[in-house]
Amino acid sequence: MFKTWLLVIAVTAGGLALYPEWRAAHQAPPQLTVRYKAGSPATAAVAQPWLEVVNTSKKSVRLSDVAIRYYFTGDGTSSYAFNCVKAAVGCSNIAGETVALADPTATADRYLQISFTTGAGSLAPGAKSGAIGLQLYRPDGRKLDQLDDRSFNAADTTFQASRKVTAYLRGAHVWGDEPTGAAGSTGPTGSTGHAAASARGSSVPRSKPAHPRGIVFDDFHYSGPDDPALHAHGWLVRTSPGGPGIHDTWSAAGVSFPSEKTAAGGQVLQLRASTDGTRAGTKQAEVQSSGTDFLTGTYAARIYFNDKPTSGRNGDHVNESFYTISPNNSRYSELDNEYMPNGGWGAPGPKLDTTSWYSADTGDRVTHKLVSSLQGWHTMVITAVHGVATYSVDGHKLFSSGGKYFPRQNMSINFNTWFVDLPFTGPRAWDMRVNWFYYNADKAQSLKEVHKAVDDLYDSGTHYVNTVPKH
Repeated sequence: MFKTWLLVIAVTAGGLALYPEWRAAHQAPPQLTVRYKAGSPATAAVAQPWLEVVNTSKKSVRLSDVAIRYYFTGDGTSSYAFNCVKAAVGCSNIAGETVALADPTATADRYLQISFTTGAGSLAPGAKSGAIGLQLYRPDGRKLDQLDDRSFNAADTTFQASRKVTAYLRGAHVWGDEPTGAAGSTGPTGSTGHAAASARGSSVPRSKPAHPRGIVFDDFHYSGPDDPALHAHGWLVRTSPGGPGIHDTWSAAGVSFPSEKTAAGGQVLQLRASTDGTRAGTKQAEVQSSGTDFLTGTYAARIYFNDKPTSGRNGDHVNESFYTISPNNSRYSELDNEYMPNGGWGAPGPKLDTTSWYSADTGDRVTHKLVSSLQGWHTMVITAVHGVATYSVDGHKLFSSGGKYFPRQNMSINFNTWFVDLPFTGPRAWDMRVNWFYYNADKAQSLKEVHKAVDDLYDSGTHYVNTVPKH
């Protein structure tokens, strides 16, 4: 009997000793797998991680319950921003943020966290999300060194499962190895992920509802005028000939996306018009939507107008504009905001002209002039519903137009800075900045309602949405 108990104890002790090894060799498959490929070299102006989520469980998974973390090291104290270039689930269904780790390591002191709205749909067992093309960059334009970034691997030029990109399902860590030091854990707690070992610094986001139909929002998180995401999101940088202003001087050189501490989201679209007083030395700047998908509803933009040049002598008849416009045909339509700090066309400034056009060829229009300085940030709103277009600044109504001056066909969105004329020589530059653009095709919204909608988008980590049907 004594020998039997010794044998039982010995076998039990041996089993306990071997159990961790057995468990490691017989892990249940993870609920999710993240696949990764590198889209840029180690040193680049923009990092381009491509990600894909695979449902490796036996149950359907809602992507809105999923979050992904891509780890990297910052270069100094610079801020970082991201955008979505292309996604099978739609960039409008993707949100994200960059977060500093509370417990940094040599290869990870921050991460890019990506989440999804319910509009991204669900993954059946074995299904893939499709490719998600992201860009990570510094708004100051300096290059990134990715050699010491934990999640970067230059050798992965095709999609490969990557344990250095982590995934979370309903807040539980279910895939990948977190950096050592991040919440004291390197791997998920198990296939069921009962306790999220998430890196400290930001909680895993909750499920987000799909965006309503007929919404456009953009806070201009782009790396420059040649950013592929800018075009993918429906914007064009004008370089074509023609007017207004000094004809044939439209240039991408005046379009940039700098950091701005006073802007929501920390980044802006900047439109610079510069000149030395000659036509050859003049550059004007414009960004416009690539499609004419806009007609009725609410148009809003937060804009920084300048009464003085950024550099050089003051006195130019410069025009800082936000407007909608259709092709010039028999159904021509235009709703126009033009701010002229020094006036123009014989009228003194500062003034804001708000104008509804019926015909550009005959000059048939109705207009209102606000004689006041608009130096600084302002929210410009145009509503066009039930046959009436109404213009306002910071919630203060300026005027309304209707009848034949109400838009008759779809229009594009335009922001530009340009010179009416060149009254003197010498170098100078004027900047207009745009924090965000928002559009709701379905209804007229008050300033309070616009700000609430925009604030909700920022709070959800959303930088871009477009659910407007294409025309």
